[in-house]
Amino acid sequence: MIETLRRSFAIAKKDMLIFYLKGPVVIMGLIFPFFLFLAFLIGRNLGGDQLFVGLTAMTAFFTATAVGPTIIPWECRGRTFERLITAPVSLTTVLLGDFQASLYFGLAITFAIALPSMLYFSLSVGWITFLIATLLAVGTFSAMTILLSSYPPTDVPADVMMLTSLVKFSLLFISGIFVPLEKLPSYGRLVSYVSPLTYYVDALRHSLGGGYLPLWVDFGMLVLFGMAFFFTGVTIHRKVLERRFT
Repeated sequence: MIETLRRSFAIAKKDMLIFYLKGPVVIMGLIFPFFLFLAFLIGRNLGGDQLFVGLTAMTAFFTATAVGPTIIPWECRGRTFERLITAPVSLTTVLLGDFQASLYFGLAITFAIALPSMLYFSLSVGWITFLIATLLAVGTFSAMTILLSSYPPTDVPADVMMLTSLVKFSLLFISGIFVPLEKLPSYGRLVSYVSPLTYYVDALRHSLGGGYLPLWVDFGMLVLFGMAFFFTGVTIHRKVLERRFT
């Protein structure tokens, strides 16, 4: 287990050095959420707590999902993925390294944005709830990238980015960021429960003294979503592995 973690971390370091400054990662992980937050802010009379929740949730979601989906297509195009899987590492170890690359990027940017925001809005935040929620959420979103990169088995990053954008925006707009869960009609709440982002948004509101769902539900659903995303993604990657080289 320790050896697997060491090898996966070596893969993560390689991903961090190569992919963090790629154009699509910078655009989708940094620039796009900034302008999306401006659209969320302008023309609305929102309190500091609402702005903090929206900014933090969108930052975590977009940064954690910016790197992972395109790593394997880029490596297939550069013929480095073939060398990687013929090395003495399993496919799961490779994917675990890609997961870590997304995780570290998401955590670093989220904390870099969230901490100054707390000070700017003069918020009293429950630190334990905030830290646990952010770690679980960024881990879940990073695991989602393993699933998103699994199909179609292509070496064209744009193909994966198209599918990823469709999924991410669908989840974003049903997550309770723009309209709190308690203000949604019953059918709207039912739809929102299929988005893992919903539970992070609600957990952030708990950290500020609010929240709609029980906190243990938010944490539990993030763990379940994360495990489901990662193991389903690994399974699909194994099934389509040969098709990546044809």
